[in-house]
Amino acid sequence: MAASAPIHCSSMRKRRPARRSKTPPRTYTVYIIQLSRDCTKERTVHPPVYVGQTAHTPEHRFEQHKSGGMLAAGKPHRFGMRLRYDLMKGIGPFATREEAERAERAVAEALKKRGHPVFWG
Repeated sequence: MAASAPIHCSSMRKRRPARRSKTPPRTYTVYIIQLSRDCTKERTVHPPVYVGQTAHTPEHRFEQHKSGGMLAAGKPHRFGMRLRYDLMKGIGPFATREEAERAERAVAEALKKRGHPVFWG
């Protein structure tokens, strides 16, 4: 008698356990960059600032702006001086990009009310 081929059935296959991602969930932060006063003709008591949001660290995002390229916004690239940690204190982190974008707008408006020339986006 000839040996018969094994029977394969999809219901007999062992299922692998679902892989769990080892990366932590993404969080978003709002960052503020002080710009040189040369970026605007407007003269104010407070220096101009750029407000943005990122899934990276504020330091990494600042370096992206300063190095130029597709990920850099024009004002921070040309006129960015430093991160303003004192103005970022107590803001975020945020669980979603939408929350971070709403906070970005709110921070920009609050800084504008305080007298800073504000660029954001």
